Amino acid sequence: MSDSGKAAGGHARAEKLSSRRRTAIAKKAAQARWDDSIAQAVCGSPDHPLKIGNVEIPCYVLDDGRRVLLQGGMLQGMDMKQGTAGRGEGDRLVRFVETKALSPFVGQELREMIRNPIHFRVPSGSLAYGYEATILADLCDAVLEARKNKVLNYQQVHIAERCEILVRGFARVGIIALVDEATGYQEFRARDALAKILEAFVAKELQPYVPTFGRDFYQEMFRLRGLDYPNASVKRPQYFGHLTNDIIYKRLAPGVLEELKRVTQVTEDGRRKHKLFQRLTQNTGYPKLKEHLGAVVAIMQLSDSWKDFMGKLNRLRPYATGQLLLPFPEDDQDTGQGL
Repeated sequence: MSDSGKAAGGHARAEKLSSRRRTAIAKKAAQARWDDSIAQAVCGSPDHPLKIGNVEIPCYVLDDGRRVLLQGGMLQGMDMKQGTAGRGEGDRLVRFVETKALSPFVGQELREMIRNPIHFRVPSGSLAYGYEATILADLCDAVLEARKNKVLNYQQVHIAERCEILVRGFARVGIIALVDEATGYQEFRARDALAKILEAFVAKELQPYVPTFGRDFYQEMFRLRGLDYPNASVKRPQYFGHLTNDIIYKRLAPGVLEELKRVTQVTEDGRRKHKLFQRLTQNTGYPKLKEHLGAVVAIMQLSDSWKDFMGKLNRLRPYATGQLLLPFPEDDQDTGQGL
C-alpha cells in the first residue's frame, strides 16, 4: 500500500536529504533525547492515566514537582480533534483558545501557558509535550463561561459538554481528597499500599542461594570506576556494596531495600549472613531483580564513565518513589556481603 498525504511527503523529503544532512538530523534528535535541560518525569505511565468518569488522560509528575497532563491526552479528554503541526497537538489548542468565541474568556497567563507547552521526558526515555494539570480546569471554566454567554458555535458545543463532565468530576475528586486529608486516610492508604508491595517482593523465609550478580556486572563496575578487574580473585572493594544498593535495590520498588536489610541477619563483625536477594520472593521480587539487573548492565555497556552511566541510569531506571516511607534505621555497616 502506498503512502499518502503527510507520510508520503515525509518519505519524499527524507529521500532528497543528503546522507550528511540525515546524520545531522539524527544527531540533533539524539542530543535532544539526552539533554539534561529537559524536564524528567519521575512518576507516571500510560498504564495509569488520570481517570475522571469515563475520561482517561495520561499524567506525570516531573522532577521539579510539576503535575503534567500529556498534550494529546488532554485534547482527547476535552473531546477535541488533534492537530497535525508544530509542537505535537499544541497548535490545535492554541487555535482553539484564540477563536472569537473563546478568546474573551481566556486570560493572558493561561494563553501563554498554552502557547508554551512543557517539553519533558517520560520515565521510558521518550520525549513528550504536556501542560500543567491545573490548566485543564482553567480551560474548562473558560469554555463553560463562553457557553453561558451563548457565543459558542455549533462545532464547539460538544467540547463544552465534555468540559462540564470534567468539571463535575473535579468536584467529586476534590471532595474525596479533602475527606482523605481531614481523616488521615491518605497516610493510611500509603502505608497499606507499601505493605502490599513489600509482601509481593520480600519473602517470609530465606530462599536458596542462586548465583545472581554475574561477571559482566562486576567487569563493567570495575571499568566505570577506573579499576583493573581482578581476573584471579573474587575480592571487590567494600564500597561496591553501597554502590550496588544504590543502582539495584533502591530502584526495585518503594521500601524494598530497607525491608531486605531489616530481615537479613547481620553477624557480630557487621557482615550480612546471607545475600539480600535471598529474601526476595520467587514470583515477583527475584524476577524483578533479574530484569532490572539486565537493564543496568546494558546501560553500563553503553556508558563511557561512571558519571555518564549514572546520568543514563537516573533517566531510564529512576529510584523507586516513596522508598523512604518505612521508618527502618539505616545500617551504616553495610558491606558487599549483602549483595
